[in-house]
Amino acid sequence: MAEESSSEKTEEASAKKLEDEQKGGNVPQSIDTAGFVSLAIAVLAFVMLFGFISTILMNFFRYCTAHYGVQLGQNTIAEIALTTIAQMSKSVVPLALMVTMAGVLGYVMQFGFIFTTKPLEPKLSKISPIKGLGRLFSMKKLLDGFKTTFKVLIALSVASWFLWKYIKELATLHLFNMGDQIDWLLDKMLVVALVMLIVFFFFAVVDFAIARYFYFKNLRMSKQEQKDEWKNIDGNPEIKARIRRIQMEMSRKRMLQDVPKADVVVTNPTHFAVALKYTHKIGTNSAPIVLAKGADLIAVKIKEIAREHDIPIVENPPLARELYKKVDLGEMIPDELFVAVAELFLYVARTTGKRFI
Repeated sequence: MAEESSSEKTEEASAKKLEDEQKGGNVPQSIDTAGFVSLAIAVLAFVMLFGFISTILMNFFRYCTAHYGVQLGQNTIAEIALTTIAQMSKSVVPLALMVTMAGVLGYVMQFGFIFTTKPLEPKLSKISPIKGLGRLFSMKKLLDGFKTTFKVLIALSVASWFLWKYIKELATLHLFNMGDQIDWLLDKMLVVALVMLIVFFFFAVVDFAIARYFYFKNLRMSKQEQKDEWKNIDGNPEIKARIRRIQMEMSRKRMLQDVPKADVVVTNPTHFAVALKYTHKIGTNSAPIVLAKGADLIAVKIKEIAREHDIPIVENPPLARELYKKVDLGEMIPDELFVAVAELFLYVARTTGKRFI
């Protein structure tokens, strides 16, 4: 029973497993969310470019009508063909580029930008006929097919209802001039587009939630898998080194946050900087403590923070070196450095007028 319970995938995926899956290109993907973003930007782009596109189409219409009744030779046909391709490209390509970028954005918005070639690596399971048939006739494929059919029926029903209303107006549309016809067409297209955006937004929200639910459910781990992962992490030198780097970075940030509390920063002008704090407590043998210390770039940062908060900076290379080497963060200064540090605080008291006792 214990072995069976330890093999059940009841635990949420660890941060490491999620990171490994993302590096391999396995991320939660909602096709409807990407489709909604593409449609939204396509509608926006069409509205923005409508004046530009309509001007091209009107000029092209005039170009075509100018050839009415003209005898068409080989050169004329070639010219018309090239003009048609050029004008259609000018009107379609900008819109197509924006829609393509929207499609990419729809996926990037869901899980960030990930570049990996791992999904392209050949796998025998991908070319296995048995597993291929299993994927083709799986319950997931059946549900996906049902969802797609349902969404198409809903979208077609809503669009058809609006289109049927507008078809009745076509009988009188020929009475308008070309400009009014274009305005009518734009108004009706925007209405249909906005309605479809609302429908696809609903699909996107539902599909996004479902995609994330099944993604995290499929990545669940058993307790044994978690134990094995921790064993691998504990024995992996690269992961250990990475954890140490993260811990050092966090410790460095906390240390620099304490610099504004310091009373004085003692430096070796080019290499070391040590921030000291003295809090006198009556009835105790208290001594100054080291709030922060660093070499090279960290030393420069400590001095920058000290200047920002008007903390005295005193150059004393021998003392700075000894404090940096012998005293850890949060520790009181040792007895052998007490006299030198006391003279340092007396100097700060004389030059700044600050009292430490």
